[in-house]
Amino acid sequence: MSNDPLLQPFKLKHLTLRNRIIVTSHEPAYPEDGMPKGRYRAYHAERAKGGIALTMTAGSAAVSKDSPPAFNNILAYKDEVVPWIKDLTDAVHEHGAAVMIQLTHLGRRTRWDKDDWLPVVSSSQHWEPAHRAFPKRIEEWDIARIVKDYGDAAERMKAGGMDGIELESYGHLMDQFWSPNTNDLDGPYGGPSLENRMRFCFEVLREIRSRVGEDFIVGIRYVADEAWEGGITKEEGLEITQRLKQSGLVDFLNVIRGHIETDAALADVIPVQGMANSPHLDFAGEIRAAAAIPTFHAAKIPDVATARHAIASGKLDMVGMTRAHLADPHIVRKIMEKREEDIRPCVGATYCLDRIYQGGAALCIHNPSTGREETMPHRIDRATDRKKLVIVGAGPAGLEAARVAGERGHDVTVFEVADKPGGQIRLTAQSPRRQEMISIVDWRMAQCEKLGVTFRFNTWAEAATIEAENPDVVVIATGGLPNTEILSAGNELVVSAWDIISGDVKPGNNVLLFDDAGDHAGLQAAEFIAESGARVEIMTPDRSFAPEVMGLNLVPYMRKLQKLDTVFTVTYRLLAAEQAGNQLVAHIGSDYGGIALQRTVDQIVVNHGTIPLDDLYFDLKPLSRNLGEVDYDALIAGEMQTVSRNADGRFQLFRIGDAVSARNTHAAIYDALRLVRTV
Repeated sequence: MSNDPLLQPFKLKHLTLRNRIIVTSHEPAYPEDGMPKGRYRAYHAERAKGGIALTMTAGSAAVSKDSPPAFNNILAYKDEVVPWIKDLTDAVHEHGAAVMIQLTHLGRRTRWDKDDWLPVVSSSQHWEPAHRAFPKRIEEWDIARIVKDYGDAAERMKAGGMDGIELESYGHLMDQFWSPNTNDLDGPYGGPSLENRMRFCFEVLREIRSRVGEDFIVGIRYVADEAWEGGITKEEGLEITQRLKQSGLVDFLNVIRGHIETDAALADVIPVQGMANSPHLDFAGEIRAAAAIPTFHAAKIPDVATARHAIASGKLDMVGMTRAHLADPHIVRKIMEKREEDIRPCVGATYCLDRIYQGGAALCIHNPSTGREETMPHRIDRATDRKKLVIVGAGPAGLEAARVAGERGHDVTVFEVADKPGGQIRLTAQSPRRQEMISIVDWRMAQCEKLGVTFRFNTWAEAATIEAENPDVVVIATGGLPNTEILSAGNELVVSAWDIISGDVKPGNNVLLFDDAGDHAGLQAAEFIAESGARVEIMTPDRSFAPEVMGLNLVPYMRKLQKLDTVFTVTYRLLAAEQAGNQLVAHIGSDYGGIALQRTVDQIVVNHGTIPLDDLYFDLKPLSRNLGEVDYDALIAGEMQTVSRNADGRFQLFRIGDAVSARNTHAAIYDALRLVRTV
């Protein structure tokens, strides 16, 4: 038996959990037709295989038709969900983990124009900013119907073999009743009385118990302090905690602090990169001490040391490392094997959640196997034939290609013109708030060192350099360079966002930043400029700025930039620039037409993505067997590349990442993984 606090079993009612690490309820948005089919099953089974004690599915499986998911989610109100749940639970149990599901009615936290177009209901008619819904004030018959729906859904989950369920009561209907800010009902379900405001919750819990019995595990993930003026206070949260415990209706508490009806509020509940780690852990510990009931908690606990402290200090009974398990599903196995240094780190980028909130599926910024378990295994098989691979570029794409080739057992050499690896990631990490990104580089360098990959830094690779290596496969991962050639006149007068971030160009005093790429580089450059004391205006031709940054990641930028009086201008386009003494005149138009404006500034910064740095690729192309061609069908199917177009060709040639076209870090790493894993 290990003495590691994280590896100790925990008894939850009749269920023995094999260690203290859980994946808390979350929705990766993988369902198909509202059902947890193959992709969903494979995702949770992988985490069970990796050693997790308990994986919790569905950040909010919907119990009622008038609670349509705001994004792709499990429809727990359909009978057809039961066999799919059974397949999922069987797959998780096969690997020794427990599995539960979170059930909810979203209340006002959804939209009326989804699925069946039923009115949104809540305990008030207050608008919900995140989803722009004006709810109907709930009636008695709604309450009776929804209480029954909870019971029906719980029965379905028990029939599907779940080890238990968790109810969500933060930002959703249940705690919309609890909170004075979202409950203006009179009578038995409203008013100043906490007993009245909790009545709906206890009716739901009693209905569920009448359906599933006393032995089935039922917990609640709930807000114990809304940190919101007029909302649930810490003192009231402690009273709620005691009432839940004394009811005897719940078996565990999963503690949340904060409110979630805006991006800014949500980011405080689910902190993103640059925000403090484990900000609510001590608070959760206070709840556990007061309640003496099994207590779970998760909120940016990305590393094993913090998780171990949470258990060893008695703050929690079970610690959630949810985003960390998107980055590496085998954390527990690596702890058991005393290989903690091999754990792929969560860098807090929150690409996973931001994609969900924009209608996509959860993907990890630097583990492209997550969510693709059916087609992109987390473990790399060794190749039957050892080959010589030359990779040019040690940015995220090149480093991933080198790591995967090393795992395959190949002889790998990487050429990099800079004196350090990292490419754009190293530039990004110069911002103190985004310095966690460097772990993407550091982890891959450590893995490559173990695998015997050779690096040649400060080396400008030319065609002759590559040919001298006598390679079997050449991978060009040279990235791109900023593209500022977008104006009808005055392109020579502007600088790039990269110039500002790198420090190669000092910020002016009155700066126009034109950003139509909409990614982190634009806002990061704006932050550098604003922090220098300069006036900065961010302009975009789009309806909103920085759409590639997405909601949660936008929050820290806005908190900084608004305090520094940054101006945000949407729907205007920079057309040209001209010199006027020691000033610049920016000529501005609009895609909507009829506008001709001017701004006089002393610096114009352009963020328009990158153009591929691809000269070496085209120099090598005629020397290659495949002439650079990629068989897309084979790539998608996970099969070896066998294209041969040049009988005299000496090697296969590929390019990946921004050397192909401007995309993002995830795309660059995914390019590398799915290409090289079959080499």
